[in-house]
Amino acid sequence: MKRATIVGGAVVSAAPMAAVVPSPISFRWQSTWSAKDIFHEYALDFARKVNDMSGKRLRIDVLPAGAVVKPFDLIDAVSRGSLDGGHGVTAYWYGKNSAIALWGSGPSFGMDANMVLAWHEYGGGKALLAEIYRSLKLDVTSFLYGPMPTQPLGWFKKPITKMEDFKGLKFRTVGLSIEIFSALGAAVNALPSGEIVAAMDRGQLDAAEFNNTSSDKSLGFPDVSKVCMLQSFHQCSEQFEILFNRAKFNSLATDLRAIIENAVQAASAEMSWKAIDRYSQDYINLQKGGVKFYKTPDVILQAQLDAWDAIAKKKSAENPVFKKVLQSMQTFAERACRWQNETNVDYKMAFSKFSPGK
Repeated sequence: MKRATIVGGAVVSAAPMAAVVPSPISFRWQSTWSAKDIFHEYALDFARKVNDMSGKRLRIDVLPAGAVVKPFDLIDAVSRGSLDGGHGVTAYWYGKNSAIALWGSGPSFGMDANMVLAWHEYGGGKALLAEIYRSLKLDVTSFLYGPMPTQPLGWFKKPITKMEDFKGLKFRTVGLSIEIFSALGAAVNALPSGEIVAAMDRGQLDAAEFNNTSSDKSLGFPDVSKVCMLQSFHQCSEQFEILFNRAKFNSLATDLRAIIENAVQAASAEMSWKAIDRYSQDYINLQKGGVKFYKTPDVILQAQLDAWDAIAKKKSAENPVFKKVLQSMQTFAERACRWQNETNVDYKMAFSKFSPGK
């Protein structure tokens, strides 16, 4: 818009007034993953979506694990405002309340990760998690997303064939999986992802699990082990967690909060598709590099279920919140699993029929 000014009786047109463009809001984030892990890439994917969808009005900058705090300290840093947000998994906050680890650890009454997310969004899980965080005075806003495929039993020096193979095994896992593997006889040590391979190389661990072929490859598991056991009930239904400092999140304009919420759902879909592509390719690449994959024997899988049954009963008796979450999850699983199991075809039949490598 031009503004006219009268100078000495003459009308002089002023230059157009420049529009004032507000500076973008900048959020400093940290993931719980190393920069080379595909999990950190997932965190960057989410941030990119928010940055793009907001027209650069909001900018999320994501740092890798350890840049500000240690991975297991992330939620506390976000709560107190040392970080504006972060990317991790609920199992990492297991020590604060054992119920938190139910979002991902254990067999989830037969639900896969996507079904657990359905329970979280529509079956009461979201309200329960928020209630737990409030009770712990954690000032955070949480979003769960990104259904993970079933995680391997782990990486070992030799194939696991019987229960006795776990006796005294120095093993890495986290969350309620600690209880499961301890019940199997392992000596468990919970370590962040970036410390696992070094510990195996030094002999501080005999075996370890993390998550998937792509992460395991980038973290260096094939350098210290050539045996990976597939299938396990310890974390067969896990998902990621996106955290924001609650005050920072609530200070955003309504449309920016809506953009974040929609970006969570978009990133969840992209993560699940990218995982299928990358994990399957790295599954082939690892075999070419000499890694041998073995199916976990059913006797081990059944022992995990038996161990979980005892763990769930014990934790429920000790922790009313654990019992409350477990009952909510089971109620949803009763109908959701029956529907899914009776509705879906056995995809292995079609793969076996038409696979050129059969």
